[in-house]
Amino acid sequence: MQKQQAVILVSGGMDSCVTAAIAHKSYRLAFLHVTYGQRTEQRELLAFTQIADFYKVEDRLTVNLQHLKFIGGSSLTDETMPIPECGFLQSKPGCTASAIPSTYVPFRNAHLLCSATSWAEVLKATKIFIGAVEEDSSGYPDCREIFYQAFNKAIEMGTRPETHVEIVTPLIHMKKSDIVRMGVELGAPLHLTWSCYQQCEKACGKCESCVLRLKGFEGAGVKDPIPYDTQIKGVLTDLR
Repeated sequence: MQKQQAVILVSGGMDSCVTAAIAHKSYRLAFLHVTYGQRTEQRELLAFTQIADFYKVEDRLTVNLQHLKFIGGSSLTDETMPIPECGFLQSKPGCTASAIPSTYVPFRNAHLLCSATSWAEVLKATKIFIGAVEEDSSGYPDCREIFYQAFNKAIEMGTRPETHVEIVTPLIHMKKSDIVRMGVELGAPLHLTWSCYQQCEKACGKCESCVLRLKGFEGAGVKDPIPYDTQIKGVLTDLR
């Protein structure tokens, strides 16, 4: 009996990779990647392609949302704004759990989910998987569980009566260390992922995304398989 199909939003980062590994157990995968003028756009696209190849995904779609760059308001898309660097995650402005950092792209996940919903309706997919993390993350408002609950209601009200698509957020309440452990357990290709916000050859190790990732691997007792700049030596010690 053929598995039902699910659309997986795959940025190329660790969280979306582990989410894909979870979905792979029960669904046929359709991978959706979104470019929006982010600094590491090409590196993320490479990671997406390599992860899709790893899982032998046939249905792939890359959507260009360049209008998010033109709208601006985020240091991920506006190179005149500095990327926050966190030697210690909760000791610098823009890196605390209570503050929304400049790397937040205004309402980005809603744009991603709209594209995923349109494609899911055409494919007759029943699920949309997204690797959003609320509990151990940068504090983006569109990564909260309540946002996805509301979006599920919007999907129900705005699609064909015969369409039944549900957003699934399997990592929403997980710690980064638990995500790493789950990825290892599921055989997810973590070595193919990319999380850095500002570099493409070697991860900087200092932006909030790198720091959260490094803390996750350290907490899981697993060596991070991607390359980092030599200048980050000692960062993990500082994070303790």
